[in-house]
Amino acid sequence: MSLYGALLSGVAGLDANSNALGIASANIANVNTTAYKAGQNVFSTLLASAAGSGDIASAGVISHSVQNVTQQGLLSSTSSPTDLAISGNGFFVVSQLPGDATQQLYTRAGDFSPDANGDLRNGSGYYLLGWPLDANGNIPTDRNAMTAINVNNLSGKAEATTTMNLQANLQASTAPVGAYTAGDMTAGTVTPDFQRTISVYDSQGGSQPLQIAYVKTGANTWAYEVTYQGDPANLTSANPIATGTMQFNADGTLATADTSAATPTGSISVTIPWDSTTSGLNPQTLSIDMGTVGNSDGLTQYDSASTLVSSSVDGALFGNLSGMKIDEQGYVTAQFSNGLSQKIFKLPVATFTNPDGLNAISGNAYSVSPDSGTATLGEATTGGAGAIQSNALEGSTVDLATEFTNLITTQRAYSASARIVTTASEMLDQLLQMSH
Repeated sequence: MSLYGALLSGVAGLDANSNALGIASANIANVNTTAYKAGQNVFSTLLASAAGSGDIASAGVISHSVQNVTQQGLLSSTSSPTDLAISGNGFFVVSQLPGDATQQLYTRAGDFSPDANGDLRNGSGYYLLGWPLDANGNIPTDRNAMTAINVNNLSGKAEATTTMNLQANLQASTAPVGAYTAGDMTAGTVTPDFQRTISVYDSQGGSQPLQIAYVKTGANTWAYEVTYQGDPANLTSANPIATGTMQFNADGTLATADTSAATPTGSISVTIPWDSTTSGLNPQTLSIDMGTVGNSDGLTQYDSASTLVSSSVDGALFGNLSGMKIDEQGYVTAQFSNGLSQKIFKLPVATFTNPDGLNAISGNAYSVSPDSGTATLGEATTGGAGAIQSNALEGSTVDLATEFTNLITTQRAYSASARIVTTASEMLDQLLQMSH
């Protein structure tokens, strides 16, 4: 190797170690950056001979950075339900604008929080994208049909009652009424042996009172009437809204809740004929469950005082949005003050054939490159995609001990390369002096 070759090797060492210092410095600067992936400096020889003679004496050095995107950072717990982390393979799908799902970027930095419009955005300003769910909780057939995750789209939720469950006893020793025609209890011509009012919920979140009255009409046989106890103008027809006859077995258990049914049944169907012009409601059908045929888990006939043991209805009054949660499968569920919940979005997890080939961009995000391959939008915990952890953030993969060690070795190597330059320069000076 000539003196000029040695000089150039020293310069190459200075340049390569300067690059290594930059990589280590960037890693140290991002030690607290959410989901930052530490870069790694890689040195390789550069032979002076274009033919690659293998003469190490003529070798220089070059340096380049390698990103290890697939390395998992440590997950740490947080108090925010919109802080998200991926445990395993994959990336969140984000965009720079909330309404633009065509320019997709990818990140593991899940420090999301609502902006002024309720759209979830991370600390770098990228908006989280997801699939909107239909009324049945299904995602779109077009996996690219994503929107920004917004937590303010729902102001509240109500749910109409569809099922009422009763547990009660009708006294077996009650004397049967002399004569009874359906509607007599409502008209007041027959006094009920037992009656109770139970409130149900309409589709607008209102509470509506229904009364169920019973009268004994024969051995083990009881008639019942269901009446609406609110404003009669709310109905398109007069009370009672349902009538029927039920029977018990000799042992006091339920034989059938409706003697007109072709087979014994434990429940009856009641339709409340709401008048839409006055109540604003459509007719509402609910099932009243009086127990299991042949069992004593609902209505019974024993010789003790008639009493309502318990009753329950589904549905709920109107409730305001009170919070949200995100499960490991990526379902975004809105929670309401009345105890109801509703799945509104599902978060996709993007996977790549070669994640380390992604292009890193500002804001700790990535874009597709020819080396990475195209993104596959899948569902969390399926097809190799990782699980989504709520109330958690992924930490940086930077190891400070390693980086400080790299700083020391890089500084020493840089000083040594500088010594090569100064030594070669001194030898050139001596060679020039010989020419005088």
